[in-house]
Amino acid sequence: MSATGGNKAIIAAFLANLGIAVTKFIAWAFSGSSSMLAEGVHSLADSGNQLLLLLGGRRAKQRPDKEHPFGYGRVRFVYAFVVAIVLFSIGGVFSVYEGISKIQNPHDLKAPWLPILVLLIAIGLESFSLRTAIAESRPHKGTASWFSFIRRSKAPELPIVLLEDLAALTGLVIALLGVGLTIITGESVFDGIATILIGVLLIAVAIIVGIEVKSLLVGEGASDEDVAKIEQALLANSEVERIVHMKTLYLGPDEFMVGAKIGVAADRTMREVSVIVNLAERRVREAVPAARIIYVEPDVYLDPNTVQPTTGSIVMLSSD
Repeated sequence: MSATGGNKAIIAAFLANLGIAVTKFIAWAFSGSSSMLAEGVHSLADSGNQLLLLLGGRRAKQRPDKEHPFGYGRVRFVYAFVVAIVLFSIGGVFSVYEGISKIQNPHDLKAPWLPILVLLIAIGLESFSLRTAIAESRPHKGTASWFSFIRRSKAPELPIVLLEDLAALTGLVIALLGVGLTIITGESVFDGIATILIGVLLIAVAIIVGIEVKSLLVGEGASDEDVAKIEQALLANSEVERIVHMKTLYLGPDEFMVGAKIGVAADRTMREVSVIVNLAERRVREAVPAARIIYVEPDVYLDPNTVQPTTGSIVMLSSD
């Protein structure tokens, strides 16, 4: 994922959420609407999340050192997971608590026109933020569906911003319905129910983000498409008889490591094996630029099912 593209979407979401949070809190202070308070906390949490994503991207650019020889790329996954925790605790749980409190202790709305006006403005700003996130995500999504893009993307920032903006828009519509029904019926219970629904929505989004980022934290391999390209690049050299085994691991959203054991002819000299390995690594990097760290181990592969060792001889067998 382009850092510039991702940052543009994050900054747009941050500015929109920060401005919306201020107006929501003002509307809550004058109207007493619990859904406005929940939405204000939601926007404030989103603003903090965007700062976390920017900080994670900055920290991930640190150069490798003795303690972290493979670099700090996975820091972006850690900060994305923290975002899920913030969404769940500050956004979701607080909103559910506030909604239950409003239902148990109802009170009339004051200046009902104010939350309606703020919500309409917020819907416009959030729509702009979502539109920016979609525009920045399209080049990375390619022909895949949006669901697949969110599930398969190794860069967490754009999927998180997309989910947050979509949740924010949905929450605003829910809040608008809650406030509107409260104004029409005079029953503040609708405001409380809307607040609870907003909280449930945020908890659901937090769980989705947490599950996806957890997979990246544990360690994901390259996509099937990239694995196929790597295998094709390794076998492009006729001197490589076969791939004994191969494993890949993402070290960050933009790079992964490749470890492969290849079979070569038993009569090759060390110099020839060195040329074969170097050529294989170069072809892999050309085929998949994200494969930045490559370890290729040459081996002599003899099928134990067809080769019978003779007494007193040493037979080299490949071991996985």
